Amino acid sequence: MSLVRLKIKGISYSQTQNGAYALILNEVEGDRKLPIVIGAFEAQSIAIALEKEIKPPRPLTHDLFKNFADRFDIVIKQVIIHKLVDGVFYSSIICERDKIEEIIDARTSDAIALALRFNAPIFTYKTILDKAGIFLKFSSKEKEKDESDDSIMVDEILQEGETVEINPGSKDMYLELSLEELYTELDKAVASEDYEKAAKLRDEISKRK
Repeated sequence: MSLVRLKIKGISYSQTQNGAYALILNEVEGDRKLPIVIGAFEAQSIAIALEKEIKPPRPLTHDLFKNFADRFDIVIKQVIIHKLVDGVFYSSIICERDKIEEIIDARTSDAIALALRFNAPIFTYKTILDKAGIFLKFSSKEKEKDESDDSIMVDEILQEGETVEINPGSKDMYLELSLEELYTELDKAVASEDYEKAAKLRDEISKRK
């Protein structure tokens, strides 16, 4: 399968979903964008790595990993977003130490935060980009603005993209679900690391016990 190199286009904040950010990746030799929903901490870590002049007073977790890797001569060679299942992206970090390569599984947001710190390239497979990549539609004025502004509204991307996003839902929605269905939804929420939704589901399950 052929690999497609990606670059970071920007990070956007959702106006409708509290704490939701979208990391926008752009294919280097093309116009398709790959939007990935990430958490606030990862968004902050990636933003700090992008802004070279910003230095946090204490090292963030990804900075600590970089310092640790440097101390033990571990280098990240590249990051590959290798799988997309139910809207969740899976990534691998290709590391090297003493000319020996190792592959480590990682969340995509963590992998990209580290790739930035190691100046490592980011890739995905063409099949994933074909499935989840989107073309943003702009008018001429908007296109000119986009060229100078990396920020793209996450809500528009989530509406246009093929990426499946799990809706946290409301408590009223959960009232209609059976106990078995609630447990199923809880398993899905934990698997997709949607802990806000998982907490709401646990509350509803506790009420019925």
